[in-house]
Amino acid sequence: MWHDMFVEQIPVAEKILRTILVYLLIVVLFRLTGKRGLANLNTFDFIVLFLLSNVVQNAIIGNDQSVLGGAIGAVTLVFVNAVINRLIALNGTAARLFEGQPTTIITDGRILDRALRRLGMRTSEVEQAVRLQNADDVAQIALGSLEPSGQLILTLKAAEQGATKTDIAELNERLGRIEALLRN
Repeated sequence: MWHDMFVEQIPVAEKILRTILVYLLIVVLFRLTGKRGLANLNTFDFIVLFLLSNVVQNAIIGNDQSVLGGAIGAVTLVFVNAVINRLIALNGTAARLFEGQPTTIITDGRILDRALRRLGMRTSEVEQAVRLQNADDVAQIALGSLEPSGQLILTLKAAEQGATKTDIAELNERLGRIEALLRN
């Protein structure tokens, strides 16, 4: 019993190589399938994630059912992920390769249907995101882009933007001058 729990049944190098290859395969698959962040996953996306972990389990651990074999696979996954995250943080080319680039989905108050189709998004998802970011309508948006992380970044049209502290200070100054003119 103890022997089966702690003695790996396939070579360590093979276990590490299997884990790295499966990790890279999953990275490529997710990179090709889109930019949805975890916050934007729907029920079907969650189902795929749960089933995917089960599907690739044997590819990572092979016939090894030992605790040590599982630990080697887990440590390898965490290590490879940490290395790639640091590489992405330090190198713009690596970031573009692994994460991609933002995709413009709204221009001058209009949703770009072609971009949505390519991303596999629905217009209603964009409209909901616009409302969540305190705009009333897509027509108020000058530019909207979907970041590689799945976050939608919106820039309101100039006429739709709220007043800044500088704007209010300028108005107060002008109002003060008008009041001074009226007193004279």
